[in-house]
Order: sequence, then C-alpha cells, then structure tokens
Amino acid sequence: ENKFIFVGSSTDMFAEDIPTDWIIRVFNYLKKYPRNTYLFQSKNPKMIYELIDFIPQRSIIGTTIETNATLPEMGNAPSPSQRAYYMEQISKKFKTMVTIEPIMQFENYKLVNLIKQCNPEWVNIGADSKNGHLPEPTTQQIEELITELKKFTEIRKKTNLKRLGIE
Repeated sequence: ENKFIFVGSSTDMFAEDIPTDWIIRVFNYLKKYPRNTYLFQSKNPKMIYELIDFIPQRSIIGTTIETNATLPEMGNAPSPSQRAYYMEQISKKFKTMVTIEPIMQFENYKLVNLIKQCNPEWVNIGADSKNGHLPEPTTQQIEELITELKKFTEIRKKTNLKRLGIE
C-alpha cells in the first residue's frame, strides 16, 4: 500500500507478442491494491490505449521517444509520431511521462513538439548506456532541448548524460 511501482521495468509488457489476457490479468491483480501508484512504460502506447479501461486508477503511463525521426536503430518499434499520438489520447485520462533514452540525433522543434503532444508530467533524458554506437546529438543540442522542455515539464537527467557533457 502507498507505494510507487514501476510495473515491468525490465520488459515491455505491451509489446506486440504479449497476449492481451496476460496484460489484463496484471491490471486486475494490481487493482487489489488501489492505494499504490503504478508506472507503465511502453514503446507501444497504442496497446495501452486499447486497454485503457482496464488500467488501475492511480497509474502513470509512459513511453520512450528517443528522437523525432524513424531510424533503423529503433527496430520494429512504432514511429515516434505514432507513440506521441497515442500518448496524447492517454493523457486525457492518466498522467503521462516520456523517456528520451537513448537520446539520438533529432531536430529540436520537432522533438519538442512530439514530447509536448504527450502532455508529460516529467521527461527522463539519458544517453546510450549499451555502447550501441547510436547517432547521438551534441552537448549544445541536448542543452537547447532541455531549455525548451523545461518551459512545460519537469526534466530528470540520467547520470549517463555526463558522457555527453551534460551535468
């Protein structure tokens, strides 16, 4: 009771290959503990939106938007614009957050607009921590992004940003 729980923090329980009935079983179990706050994060917020009526009341919904572009390094994940669209819909019923990690090259105004569309309570920003040799932005670009995002949301910087010159 009265805990903040990141459900499925090491997996994406809304990925295409996860059976819907499994997800609903998780939601139903969590509803037994209504005083907790639950964080769900997925690169597939469309699935979350489709199950929105099953989600426990005190939940926060998050997605990852690592750039405004669709890059091969993102694999089969839905496009950032599709993620932002569904997060905007979800934000009408639940608090939302966004993670920009691993941050990749972006166009500032386009990424800011995608993030703003999600109506996030906060934004986590982090660098590539898996040595994936991803296309990364410059320190100046990240600083400019943070300045713009601070105009409408809280910024939470991951310590791995130090590698990119961000304190």
